[in-house]
Amino acid sequence: MAGRWIETWDPEDETFWREKGERVARRNLWFSVLSEHIGFSIWTLWSVMVLFMGPEYGIDPAGKFFLISTATLVGALVRVPYTFAVARFGGRNWTIFSAVSLLVPTLAAFWVMEPGTSYGTFVAVAALTGIGGGNFASSMTNINAFFPLRQKGWALGLNAGGGNIGVPVVQLVGLLVIGTLGASHPRIVLGVYLPLIVLAAVCAALYMDNLRPVKNDTGAALEAVRDPHTWVMSVLYIGTFGSFIGYSFAFGLVLQTQFGRTPLQAASLTFIGPLLGSLIRPVGGRLADRYGGARITLATFVAMAAATGVVIHASGAASLPVFLTGFTALFVLTGLGNGSTYKMIPGIFHTKALARGLDGEAAAARGRRLSGAAMGLIGAVGALGGLAINLAFRQSFQVSGTGTAAFWSFLAFYGVCSTLTWAVYLRRPAPVPARAQLGYAEV
Repeated sequence: MAGRWIETWDPEDETFWREKGERVARRNLWFSVLSEHIGFSIWTLWSVMVLFMGPEYGIDPAGKFFLISTATLVGALVRVPYTFAVARFGGRNWTIFSAVSLLVPTLAAFWVMEPGTSYGTFVAVAALTGIGGGNFASSMTNINAFFPLRQKGWALGLNAGGGNIGVPVVQLVGLLVIGTLGASHPRIVLGVYLPLIVLAAVCAALYMDNLRPVKNDTGAALEAVRDPHTWVMSVLYIGTFGSFIGYSFAFGLVLQTQFGRTPLQAASLTFIGPLLGSLIRPVGGRLADRYGGARITLATFVAMAAATGVVIHASGAASLPVFLTGFTALFVLTGLGNGSTYKMIPGIFHTKALARGLDGEAAAARGRRLSGAAMGLIGAVGALGGLAINLAFRQSFQVSGTGTAAFWSFLAFYGVCSTLTWAVYLRRPAPVPARAQLGYAEV
Protein backbone atom coordinates (compact mmCIF):
# COMPACT_ATOMS: atom_id res chain seq x y z
CA MET A 1 0.00 0.00 0.00
CA ALA A 2 3.01 2.32 0.35
CA GLY A 3 2.93 2.99 -3.39
CA ARG A 4 -0.75 3.95 -3.51
CA TRP A 5 -0.62 6.73 -6.10
CA ILE A 6 -3.25 7.65 -8.72
CA GLU A 7 -1.41 8.78 -11.85
CA THR A 8 -4.19 10.63 -13.68
CA TRP A 9 -7.17 12.51 -12.25
CA ASP A 10 -9.78 14.56 -14.14
CA PRO A 11 -12.93 15.09 -12.03
CA GLU A 12 -14.37 17.61 -14.52
CA ASP A 13 -14.68 14.82 -17.12
CA GLU A 14 -18.21 13.57 -16.45
CA THR A 15 -17.55 10.10 -17.86
CA PHE A 16 -14.44 9.66 -15.71
CA TRP A 17 -16.29 10.99 -12.70
CA ARG A 18 -19.28 8.69 -13.17
CA GLU A 19 -17.31 5.52 -13.87
CA LYS A 20 -14.48 5.86 -11.37
CA GLY A 21 -13.80 9.29 -9.94
CA GLU A 22 -16.79 9.77 -7.66
CA ARG A 23 -16.33 6.46 -5.87
CA VAL A 24 -12.65 7.11 -5.19
CA ALA A 25 -13.22 10.74 -4.19
CA ARG A 26 -15.96 9.87 -1.72
CA ARG A 27 -13.85 7.14 -0.11
CA ASN A 28 -11.01 9.58 0.42
CA LEU A 29 -13.46 12.18 1.73
CA TRP A 30 -14.83 9.94 4.50
CA PHE A 31 -11.43 8.99 5.87
CA SER A 32 -10.18 12.54 5.51
CA VAL A 33 -13.10 13.61 7.70
CA LEU A 34 -12.12 11.04 10.34
CA SER A 35 -8.53 12.25 10.57
CA GLU A 36 -9.50 15.92 10.52
CA HIS A 37 -12.14 15.25 13.19
CA ILE A 38 -9.52 13.89 15.58
CA GLY A 39 -7.22 16.78 14.69
CA PHE A 40 -9.86 19.33 15.69
CA SER A 41 -10.47 17.52 18.97
CA ILE A 42 -6.79 17.68 19.87
CA TRP A 43 -6.48 21.30 18.73
CA THR A 44 -9.33 22.36 21.01
CA LEU A 45 -8.28 20.04 23.82
CA TRP A 46 -7.39 22.90 26.15
CA SER A 47 -10.88 24.38 25.94
CA VAL A 48 -11.76 21.23 27.91
CA MET A 49 -8.63 20.92 30.05
CA VAL A 50 -9.15 24.41 31.54
CA LEU A 51 -12.51 23.24 32.91
CA PHE A 52 -10.60 20.70 35.02
CA MET A 53 -8.18 23.35 36.32
CA GLY A 54 -9.66 24.42 39.66
CA PRO A 55 -8.13 26.77 42.27
CA GLU A 56 -5.48 24.17 43.13
CA TYR A 57 -3.83 24.87 39.76
CA GLY A 58 -3.27 28.53 40.67
CA ILE A 59 -4.20 29.91 37.22
CA ASP A 60 -6.58 32.87 36.92
CA PRO A 61 -9.10 33.36 34.05
CA ALA A 62 -6.70 35.58 32.08
CA GLY A 63 -4.06 32.85 32.30
CA LYS A 64 -6.52 30.26 31.04
CA PHE A 65 -7.52 32.47 28.11
CA PHE A 66 -3.83 32.78 27.26
CA LEU A 67 -3.45 28.99 27.29
CA ILE A 68 -6.19 28.49 24.73
CA SER A 69 -4.88 31.46 22.73
CA THR A 70 -1.51 29.73 22.44
CA ALA A 71 -3.09 26.63 20.94
CA THR A 72 -5.10 28.79 18.54
CA LEU A 73 -2.01 30.70 17.38
CA VAL A 74 0.09 27.62 16.65
CA GLY A 75 -2.83 25.96 14.87
CA ALA A 76 -3.12 28.97 12.59
CA LEU A 77 0.59 29.19 11.79
CA VAL A 78 1.08 25.52 10.90
CA ARG A 79 -1.73 25.63 8.35
CA VAL A 80 0.54 27.14 5.71
CA PRO A 81 3.17 24.35 5.66
CA TYR A 82 0.46 21.72 6.06
CA THR A 83 -1.19 23.01 2.89
CA PHE A 84 1.94 22.50 0.80
CA ALA A 85 2.76 19.16 2.42
CA VAL A 86 -0.06 17.45 0.49
CA ALA A 87 1.58 18.05 -2.87
CA ARG A 88 5.06 17.31 -1.54
CA PHE A 89 4.28 14.00 0.19
CA GLY A 90 0.85 12.95 -1.11
CA GLY A 91 -2.54 13.39 0.54
CA ARG A 92 -2.69 9.85 1.89
CA ASN A 93 0.89 9.87 3.16
CA TRP A 94 0.53 13.24 4.86
CA THR A 95 -2.77 12.23 6.46
CA ILE A 96 -1.04 9.23 8.02
CA PHE A 97 1.82 11.36 9.34
CA SER A 98 -0.37 14.21 10.60
CA ALA A 99 -2.60 11.73 12.43
CA VAL A 100 0.29 9.91 14.11
CA SER A 101 1.85 13.23 15.15
CA LEU A 102 -1.22 13.95 17.30
CA LEU A 103 0.11 11.39 19.77
CA VAL A 104 2.81 13.90 20.80
CA PRO A 105 0.57 16.65 22.29
CA THR A 106 -1.87 14.10 23.70
CA LEU A 107 0.81 12.15 25.53
CA ALA A 108 2.45 15.39 26.69
CA ALA A 109 -0.85 16.63 28.16
CA PHE A 110 -1.36 13.24 29.81
CA TRP A 111 2.05 13.62 31.46
CA VAL A 112 1.68 17.18 32.83
CA MET A 113 -2.04 17.51 33.64
CA GLU A 114 -1.91 17.82 37.43
CA PRO A 115 -1.69 20.58 40.07
CA GLY A 116 1.84 21.80 40.72
CA THR A 117 2.91 21.79 37.06
CA SER A 118 4.44 25.14 36.14
CA TYR A 119 2.43 27.55 34.03
CA GLY A 120 5.20 27.67 31.43
CA THR A 121 4.94 23.91 31.00
CA PHE A 122 1.20 24.17 30.43
CA VAL A 123 1.77 26.88 27.81
CA ALA A 124 4.34 24.72 25.99
CA VAL A 125 2.05 21.68 25.95
CA ALA A 126 -0.92 23.79 24.84
CA ALA A 127 1.24 25.03 21.97
CA LEU A 128 1.89 21.43 20.88
CA THR A 129 -1.82 20.81 20.43
CA GLY A 130 -1.79 23.48 17.73
CA ILE A 131 -0.59 20.90 15.20
CA GLY A 132 -4.12 19.52 15.25
CA GLY A 133 -5.24 22.76 13.62
CA GLY A 134 -2.91 22.12 10.70
CA ASN A 135 -4.82 18.95 9.78
CA PHE A 136 -7.67 21.11 8.50
CA ALA A 137 -5.51 22.87 5.90
CA SER A 138 -3.96 19.72 4.48
CA SER A 139 -7.29 17.91 4.48
CA MET A 140 -9.13 20.72 2.66
CA THR A 141 -6.35 21.09 0.09
CA ASN A 142 -6.40 17.35 -0.53
CA ILE A 143 -10.18 17.04 -0.89
CA ASN A 144 -10.34 20.16 -3.07
CA ALA A 145 -8.26 18.28 -5.66
CA PHE A 146 -10.55 15.23 -5.68
CA PHE A 147 -13.89 16.89 -6.51
CA PRO A 148 -15.24 18.77 -9.56
CA LEU A 149 -16.12 22.43 -9.21
CA ARG A 150 -19.88 21.74 -9.23
CA GLN A 151 -19.56 19.65 -6.04
CA LYS A 152 -16.85 21.52 -4.15
CA GLY A 153 -19.29 23.42 -1.93
CA TRP A 154 -20.85 20.18 -0.70
CA ALA A 155 -17.59 18.21 -0.45
CA LEU A 156 -15.54 20.92 1.27
CA GLY A 157 -18.46 21.78 3.54
CA LEU A 158 -18.86 18.15 4.56
CA ASN A 159 -15.12 17.69 5.04
CA ALA A 160 -14.85 20.82 7.17
CA GLY A 161 -18.08 20.17 9.06
CA GLY A 162 -17.13 16.60 9.90
CA GLY A 163 -13.79 17.88 11.15
CA ASN A 164 -15.36 20.69 13.14
CA ILE A 165 -17.55 18.19 14.98
CA GLY A 166 -14.34 17.17 16.74
CA VAL A 167 -14.80 20.32 18.84
CA PRO A 168 -18.14 19.40 20.48
CA VAL A 169 -17.16 15.73 20.68
CA VAL A 170 -14.10 16.41 22.84
CA GLN A 171 -16.27 18.72 24.95
CA LEU A 172 -18.86 15.95 25.34
CA VAL A 173 -16.12 13.56 26.44
CA GLY A 174 -15.04 16.14 29.01
CA LEU A 175 -18.64 16.55 30.18
CA LEU A 176 -19.02 12.79 30.58
CA VAL A 177 -15.86 12.58 32.68
CA ILE A 178 -16.73 15.58 34.86
CA GLY A 179 -20.33 14.44 35.27
CA THR A 180 -19.44 10.89 36.33
CA LEU A 181 -16.07 11.19 38.07
CA GLY A 182 -15.71 14.88 38.89
CA ALA A 183 -13.22 17.52 37.75
CA SER A 184 -10.14 15.74 39.07
CA HIS A 185 -9.68 13.17 36.28
CA PRO A 186 -8.60 15.03 33.12
CA ARG A 187 -6.30 12.19 32.04
CA ILE A 188 -9.31 10.02 31.22
CA VAL A 189 -10.24 12.42 28.41
CA LEU A 190 -6.72 12.12 27.02
CA GLY A 191 -6.75 8.35 27.34
CA VAL A 192 -9.90 8.16 25.20
CA TYR A 193 -8.15 9.86 22.30
CA LEU A 194 -4.96 7.83 22.15
CA PRO A 195 -6.52 4.77 20.43
CA LEU A 196 -8.66 7.03 18.20
CA ILE A 197 -5.53 8.71 16.87
CA VAL A 198 -4.06 5.33 15.99
CA LEU A 199 -7.35 4.31 14.31
CA ALA A 200 -7.34 7.45 12.12
CA ALA A 201 -3.77 6.77 10.98
CA VAL A 202 -4.47 3.11 10.18
CA CYS A 203 -7.63 3.95 8.19
CA ALA A 204 -5.75 6.58 6.17
CA ALA A 205 -3.06 4.02 5.35
CA LEU A 206 -5.59 1.41 4.24
CA TYR A 207 -8.22 3.43 2.40
CA MET A 208 -6.83 6.75 1.13
CA ASP A 209 -4.92 7.64 -2.06
CA ASN A 210 -2.25 10.06 -3.25
CA LEU A 211 -2.90 12.08 -6.41
CA ARG A 212 0.18 12.28 -8.64
CA PRO A 213 -1.11 15.31 -10.61
CA VAL A 214 -1.24 17.42 -7.42
CA LYS A 215 2.08 19.23 -7.21
CA ASN A 216 3.35 22.23 -5.33
CA ASP A 217 3.40 25.26 -7.53
CA THR A 218 5.52 28.14 -6.26
CA GLY A 219 4.26 30.32 -9.07
CA ALA A 220 0.65 29.65 -8.09
CA ALA A 221 1.41 30.40 -4.43
CA LEU A 222 3.02 33.73 -5.32
CA GLU A 223 0.17 34.58 -7.67
CA ALA A 224 -2.39 33.76 -4.98
CA VAL A 225 -0.54 35.95 -2.47
CA ARG A 226 -0.62 38.88 -4.91
CA ASP A 227 -4.29 38.41 -5.77
CA PRO A 228 -6.49 40.81 -3.74
CA HIS A 229 -9.28 38.21 -3.62
CA THR A 230 -7.06 36.00 -1.45
CA TRP A 231 -6.92 38.73 1.16
CA VAL A 232 -10.58 39.64 0.89
CA MET A 233 -11.50 36.00 1.46
CA SER A 234 -9.02 35.82 4.34
CA VAL A 235 -10.91 38.64 6.09
CA LEU A 236 -14.26 36.95 5.46
CA TYR A 237 -12.88 33.66 6.74
CA ILE A 238 -11.73 35.40 9.92
CA GLY A 239 -15.38 36.33 10.42
CA THR A 240 -16.71 32.82 9.84
CA PHE A 241 -14.19 30.17 10.84
CA GLY A 242 -12.23 32.50 13.14
CA SER A 243 -15.43 33.15 15.05
CA PHE A 244 -16.28 29.45 15.21
CA ILE A 245 -12.94 28.32 16.59
CA GLY A 246 -12.50 31.34 18.86
CA TYR A 247 -15.94 30.92 20.42
CA SER A 248 -15.41 27.16 20.72
CA PHE A 249 -12.25 27.70 22.74
CA ALA A 250 -13.67 30.48 24.92
CA PHE A 251 -17.33 29.57 25.53
CA GLY A 252 -16.80 27.41 28.61
CA LEU A 253 -14.48 29.95 30.23
CA VAL A 254 -16.94 32.77 29.55
CA LEU A 255 -19.71 30.79 31.25
CA GLN A 256 -17.52 30.09 34.27
CA THR A 257 -16.07 33.59 34.55
CA GLN A 258 -19.03 35.81 33.69
CA PHE A 259 -21.96 33.68 34.79
CA GLY A 260 -20.38 31.74 37.66
CA ARG A 261 -21.09 28.30 36.23
CA THR A 262 -19.36 25.28 37.77
CA PRO A 263 -17.14 23.09 35.55
CA LEU A 264 -19.98 20.59 35.16
CA GLN A 265 -22.55 23.28 34.37
CA ALA A 266 -20.23 24.90 31.84
CA ALA A 267 -19.34 21.59 30.21
CA SER A 268 -23.01 20.67 29.90
CA LEU A 269 -23.61 23.78 27.77
CA THR A 270 -20.43 24.37 25.77
CA PHE A 271 -20.82 21.51 23.28
CA ILE A 272 -24.24 22.53 21.92
CA GLY A 273 -23.13 25.55 19.87
CA PRO A 274 -20.07 23.92 18.26
CA LEU A 275 -22.12 20.80 17.48
CA LEU A 276 -24.83 22.75 15.67
CA GLY A 277 -22.27 24.93 13.91
CA SER A 278 -20.43 21.85 12.67
CA LEU A 279 -23.52 19.96 11.53
CA ILE A 280 -24.85 22.89 9.53
CA ARG A 281 -21.59 23.62 7.71
CA PRO A 282 -22.37 21.29 4.76
CA VAL A 283 -25.75 23.05 4.52
CA GLY A 284 -23.88 26.32 4.01
CA GLY A 285 -21.95 24.67 1.19
CA ARG A 286 -25.14 23.29 -0.40
CA LEU A 287 -26.90 26.65 -0.18
CA ALA A 288 -23.86 28.29 -1.75
CA ASP A 289 -23.87 25.71 -4.57
CA ARG A 290 -27.50 26.61 -5.28
CA TYR A 291 -27.78 30.34 -4.61
CA GLY A 292 -24.19 31.58 -4.77
CA GLY A 293 -21.60 31.74 -2.02
CA ALA A 294 -21.49 35.54 -1.88
CA ARG A 295 -25.23 35.85 -1.28
CA ILE A 296 -25.24 33.26 1.51
CA THR A 297 -22.12 34.78 3.07
CA LEU A 298 -23.62 38.29 3.14
CA ALA A 299 -26.85 37.04 4.71
CA THR A 300 -24.81 35.14 7.28
CA PHE A 301 -22.78 38.17 8.36
CA VAL A 302 -25.89 40.34 8.69
CA ALA A 303 -27.49 37.67 10.88
CA MET A 304 -24.27 37.29 12.92
CA ALA A 305 -24.31 41.01 13.66
CA ALA A 306 -27.92 40.71 14.87
CA ALA A 307 -27.10 37.68 17.05
CA THR A 308 -24.14 39.55 18.54
CA GLY A 309 -26.51 42.37 19.45
CA VAL A 310 -28.62 39.83 21.36
CA VAL A 311 -25.52 38.58 23.19
CA ILE A 312 -24.49 42.14 24.14
CA HIS A 313 -27.95 42.79 25.56
CA ALA A 314 -27.89 39.52 27.52
CA SER A 315 -24.38 40.20 28.80
CA GLY A 316 -25.42 43.60 30.17
CA ALA A 317 -28.64 42.21 31.66
CA ALA A 318 -26.85 39.11 33.08
CA SER A 319 -29.50 36.90 31.46
CA LEU A 320 -28.03 33.44 30.91
CA PRO A 321 -30.97 32.05 28.85
CA VAL A 322 -30.87 34.96 26.38
CA PHE A 323 -27.06 34.81 26.31
CA LEU A 324 -27.14 31.11 25.43
CA THR A 325 -29.76 31.71 22.74
CA GLY A 326 -27.71 34.44 21.09
CA PHE A 327 -24.43 32.56 21.39
CA THR A 328 -25.91 29.36 19.97
CA ALA A 329 -27.28 31.34 17.03
CA LEU A 330 -23.76 32.71 16.45
CA PHE A 331 -22.36 29.19 16.29
CA VAL A 332 -25.01 28.09 13.78
CA LEU A 333 -24.34 31.13 11.60
CA THR A 334 -20.58 30.64 11.67
CA GLY A 335 -21.19 27.11 10.39
CA LEU A 336 -23.29 28.37 7.49
CA GLY A 337 -20.67 30.99 6.71
CA ASN A 338 -17.85 28.46 6.87
CA GLY A 339 -19.51 26.39 4.18
CA SER A 340 -20.36 29.31 1.91
CA THR A 341 -16.93 30.99 2.08
CA TYR A 342 -15.15 27.77 1.15
CA LYS A 343 -17.48 27.43 -1.83
CA MET A 344 -16.50 30.94 -2.89
CA ILE A 345 -12.74 30.34 -3.05
CA PRO A 346 -12.60 27.85 -5.96
CA GLY A 347 -15.46 29.69 -7.67
CA ILE A 348 -13.63 33.01 -7.59
CA PHE A 349 -10.47 31.65 -9.17
CA HIS A 350 -12.45 29.68 -11.77
CA THR A 351 -14.34 32.84 -12.69
CA LYS A 352 -11.07 34.74 -13.07
CA ALA A 353 -9.72 31.99 -15.33
CA LEU A 354 -12.81 32.30 -17.54
CA ALA A 355 -12.36 36.07 -17.63
CA ARG A 356 -8.84 35.52 -19.00
CA GLY A 357 -10.32 33.73 -21.99
CA LEU A 358 -9.78 30.15 -20.81
CA ASP A 359 -12.55 27.59 -20.95
CA GLY A 360 -13.28 23.95 -20.25
CA GLU A 361 -10.57 21.94 -18.54
CA ALA A 362 -8.01 24.75 -18.98
CA ALA A 363 -10.15 27.11 -16.88
CA ALA A 364 -10.92 24.38 -14.36
CA ALA A 365 -7.25 23.45 -14.01
CA ARG A 366 -6.19 27.05 -13.46
CA GLY A 367 -8.99 27.51 -10.91
CA ARG A 368 -7.89 24.40 -9.00
CA ARG A 369 -4.25 25.47 -9.16
CA LEU A 370 -4.80 28.93 -7.68
CA SER A 371 -7.58 28.03 -5.23
CA GLY A 372 -5.50 25.19 -3.81
CA ALA A 373 -2.59 27.59 -3.28
CA ALA A 374 -4.86 30.22 -1.73
CA MET A 375 -6.68 27.90 0.67
CA GLY A 376 -3.71 27.39 2.96
CA LEU A 377 -3.13 31.10 3.40
CA ILE A 378 -6.83 31.87 3.78
CA GLY A 379 -7.21 29.07 6.33
CA ALA A 380 -4.21 30.29 8.33
CA VAL A 381 -5.33 33.92 8.41
CA GLY A 382 -8.87 32.86 9.22
CA ALA A 383 -7.72 30.77 12.16
CA LEU A 384 -5.89 33.81 13.51
CA GLY A 385 -9.36 35.26 14.00
CA GLY A 386 -9.80 32.68 16.74
CA LEU A 387 -6.67 34.05 18.41
CA ALA A 388 -8.06 37.58 18.18
CA ILE A 389 -11.31 36.48 19.82
CA ASN A 390 -9.50 34.76 22.70
CA LEU A 391 -7.25 37.79 23.26
CA ALA A 392 -10.24 40.15 23.09
CA PHE A 393 -12.00 38.12 25.78
CA ARG A 394 -8.85 38.08 27.89
CA GLN A 395 -8.52 41.87 27.70
CA SER A 396 -12.23 42.45 28.29
CA PHE A 397 -12.34 40.27 31.40
CA GLN A 398 -9.11 41.79 32.73
CA VAL A 399 -10.47 45.32 32.44
CA SER A 400 -14.17 44.97 33.25
CA GLY A 401 -14.80 41.43 34.45
CA THR A 402 -17.25 40.76 31.59
CA GLY A 403 -17.04 39.97 27.89
CA THR A 404 -19.31 42.84 26.79
CA ALA A 405 -16.53 45.02 25.35
CA ALA A 406 -15.24 42.07 23.33
CA PHE A 407 -18.68 41.46 21.85
CA TRP A 408 -18.95 45.10 20.75
CA SER A 409 -15.70 44.67 18.82
CA PHE A 410 -17.03 41.49 17.19
CA LEU A 411 -20.23 43.31 16.17
CA ALA A 412 -18.18 46.03 14.46
CA PHE A 413 -16.11 43.44 12.60
CA TYR A 414 -19.19 41.62 11.29
CA GLY A 415 -20.36 44.98 9.94
CA VAL A 416 -17.05 45.32 8.10
CA CYS A 417 -17.38 41.78 6.67
CA SER A 418 -20.94 42.44 5.49
CA THR A 419 -19.87 45.62 3.71
CA LEU A 420 -16.85 43.94 2.15
CA THR A 421 -18.87 40.99 0.82
CA TRP A 422 -21.46 43.28 -0.73
CA ALA A 423 -18.96 45.75 -2.18
CA VAL A 424 -16.62 43.20 -3.76
CA TYR A 425 -18.90 40.34 -4.83
CA LEU A 426 -22.46 41.62 -5.07
CA ARG A 427 -22.60 45.36 -5.73
CA ARG A 428 -21.03 45.32 -9.18
CA PRO A 429 -20.04 41.85 -10.47
CA ALA A 430 -16.88 41.99 -12.54
CA PRO A 431 -17.57 41.69 -16.31
CA VAL A 432 -16.57 38.36 -17.80
CA PRO A 433 -16.90 36.90 -21.31
CA ALA A 434 -20.32 35.53 -22.20
CA ARG A 435 -19.01 31.97 -22.19
CA ALA A 436 -17.94 32.37 -18.55
CA GLN A 437 -21.53 31.63 -17.44
CA LEU A 438 -20.55 32.75 -13.95
CA GLY A 439 -20.27 36.08 -12.16
CA TYR A 440 -18.83 36.82 -8.74
CA ALA A 441 -22.34 36.91 -7.29
CA GLU A 442 -22.60 33.18 -8.04
CA VAL A 443 -19.24 32.11 -6.63
